[in-house]
Amino acid sequence: MRRHLVIFARAPQAGRVKRRLGAEIGVLEAARFYRSLLAGQIARLAKDRRWTVWLFITPDHALDHIVWRNLVPAARRQPQRQGDLGRRMKLPFLSLPPGPVVLVGSDIPHLRRHHIARAFALLGRHDLVFGPASDGGFWLIGAKRTRPLPWTLFAGVRWSTSTALADTLAGLPRHMTTALADTLDDVDDAEAYRRL
Repeated sequence: MRRHLVIFARAPQAGRVKRRLGAEIGVLEAARFYRSLLAGQIARLAKDRRWTVWLFITPDHALDHIVWRNLVPAARRQPQRQGDLGRRMKLPFLSLPPGPVVLVGSDIPHLRRHHIARAFALLGRHDLVFGPASDGGFWLIGAKRTRPLPWTLFAGVRWSTSTALADTLAGLPRHMTTALADTLDDVDDAEAYRRL
């Protein structure tokens, strides 16, 4: 079975991406930064033949946005559809061809191929894997998909808070085994932007 790497992405339009960062450094600079980060991440990860890269995009009408037109074949670009973040994140796990799935965000500057390879390796021994972020959220979720996803996955998660990972783990059934991958962070504010 093929391994599937899903990158969750937003069309890099000024004022619609990195809003908190944009309030601090300007919406045009935040959009330029996100676009550069997104293109670099896709280019790095799509070169690896150990997995197939899928881009799940929001808004749905942005499937042909120029930023990823030459990075990911059109056949592997999918809309995220409607609903809250948890519902949209479940979609790839339910709709992709058989094989393990790892889903990541599109704005993790230190993400490299070895992080993804480690997550897939952890799925060899566990049902689910999470990549924690230092702010209490997570940048990666993976599922072996040999069992159905629990219906409680993402139920009651307080997104964009310091409890997002803890909330997600608390909603899992006891019989599901989980592992933690490396801790990585995205860039949400000017302080993180300057550090990068």
